[in-house]
Amino acid sequence: MLRALALLVTLLAGACASSTAAFVGGADYAPQYDFSEFYAATDGKTFRVIIAGNPFPQLSQQETQRRLLPVMQANRPRPRLTFTYDVPAELPRPDYRLVMIFDSANDLTAARVCAGEVRHQARPPEPSGRFAVFAVYCRNDEALSQTTASTPATGPEDPRVGQLLSQLFLVLFIDSPMIGRPRFPFMTRF
Repeated sequence: MLRALALLVTLLAGACASSTAAFVGGADYAPQYDFSEFYAATDGKTFRVIIAGNPFPQLSQQETQRRLLPVMQANRPRPRLTFTYDVPAELPRPDYRLVMIFDSANDLTAARVCAGEVRHQARPPEPSGRFAVFAVYCRNDEALSQTTASTPATGPEDPRVGQLLSQLFLVLFIDSPMIGRPRFPFMTRF
């Protein structure tokens, strides 16, 4: 009986902890996704980020973006890239970018995001205390990878935001070969 009670307490504690822990959802990768392409396009260069929405309504959009950029930079993925919000006078081809949508609509797809569509959920009047983001890596109008992430947070400098972004970037810009891709396509069965 004592063991059953201890197990129940452990399970309840785990359930409570999971509601306050950082969470990176499942990821989806286009067949065209290739980490070496991302690395070549961003290593030693600027990488444009588009922020839609504001996870911290107590701050202005500009203030949130200004304070979030160094947190993103400190937790950047492996290439030596520099995140920027600056939009070039003429968009490069291919146009690589990261789009981060806070409190996105449930039916918003990565393809729509890369095509320029942004929609949000109706936000409650009081701050939720959650940093919830739908992140999409785009090349031109094509979504190469996507994931969602969420953590409780009080502001951009909250350590949980940095930890979440570090994990988010590892998932979004994965460097392992995709499962299901043949290593030696010339050796496949006919």
